[in-house]
Order: sequence, then C-alpha cells, then structure tokens
Amino acid sequence: MAPLSDEEENYVRLALLLKGVTPRAVRTYFDREFPPTYLPSTLNTNYNTLWDLKLKRIINQAQWNLLIPRNGIPDSKTFDVTLMICLIRNLTSISHPINGFDSLPLPGEITPGSDLARIKYYRNKLAHHDSNTIDSAYFNTAWGDISNVSLNAILIKTDKVKLIFLK
Repeated sequence: MAPLSDEEENYVRLALLLKGVTPRAVRTYFDREFPPTYLPSTLNTNYNTLWDLKLKRIINQAQWNLLIPRNGIPDSKTFDVTLMICLIRNLTSISHPINGFDSLPLPGEITPGSDLARIKYYRNKLAHHDSNTIDSAYFNTAWGDISNVSLNAILIKTDKVKLIFLK
C-alpha cells in the first residue's frame, strides 16, 4: 500500500482532531452547563423551547428522541457535538460570537461561545469537504484555531494533540 500524501495525512489528522478530541472537550463543557444529574429536569423545564427548535427543524427527530427518550432518561454521552452546541447556544446565556455561531469567529474572539463556533465551523467544513485531502495552508490554520480552543479551562493542548498524530 502506498503511503499517504501530505494532503491526505492533513485530512486524517484534522478529522481525528475534530471527531476524536473536540467532542470530549465539548461534552465536558456541556456537562458543566447541564450537570448529568439535572439534565432530565433541565430538558423538561425547557420543553417548550426544545419543541420550538424541533418545529423550526433546528432539532431533528433523531435528536429529539435522544432528548426525550420514550424509555429511560437522556444521557449527554449519546449527544453529538451538533446537538450539544445547539442546546448550549439555545438554553444557556453563553455569549454569542460577533458574527454568530454559524460563521468562523474573528481571531481575537476567545470566549467559550466563539470556541464552540470554531469547532462547529471546522466540523461542518470537514463534513462537506469533497475530497480526502487538505492543503497544508488550510490545515495549519484550522489546526491552530482548533487546538487553541479553551472552552473555559477545558484545553485542547496543542502539544498533547500533536503527540497523538506524530508520524
């Protein structure tokens, strides 16, 4: 088997960072905002807001089933990054980035809201990327932006992450 090109390796590394490391950081932040013990009552208290998000198709049926399970109680371990960020931005008083959650925040924005928006932005870019390659300039920018996310002391340390992806 031929070795990966630099561009293919960039894609793999960024995918692992976005799909393997950042979900843990987002979940840790989410569980601080919505402690697991109180998650069912918090969701119940905010039922009307959640229902409105469902009617607006911001929350889909699969996500709704995780939030309001027929049997059992909701568990943040079953929530993906998209759902957690949606709940954080709609059910908490988190500061919104200057350009909103659906755009890449400005470099100087270092709030938890802007960090979540960065993760969301790059995850969406990767999900809709049409090839399995990423050029080095984009990779370096994305890597720097994501690995410096802090989410209120939930650090994704650049050096720690780099160790995972050493050649």
